[in-house]
Amino acid sequence: MPQGKLSSGILEVDIHGMKAYQAQVFIDNQLKKVDRSVYRIRVIHGYHGGTSLKEMVHLEYRCHPKVLRIENGSNEGITELVLREL
Repeated sequence: MPQGKLSSGILEVDIHGMKAYQAQVFIDNQLKKVDRSVYRIRVIHGYHGGTSLKEMVHLEYRCHPKVLRIENGSNEGITELVLREL
């Protein structure tokens, strides 16, 4: 099972190759497990294979109770879920 990688308050989760439902379940599980030390989840979904995962992340997590806001990442293949201000 894929795992998230924690680096200085940012949890990186890679959902490449997953179906949208699998990716959503994985992200939901990560959101349930995070503590206050995590202020941001960096979702690496890629973009060369299409935008369905990126669209799912934006649609499903824009109103999630733990997500303060969604930001675009440093490239088109990354979306940042901001959980709290640093």
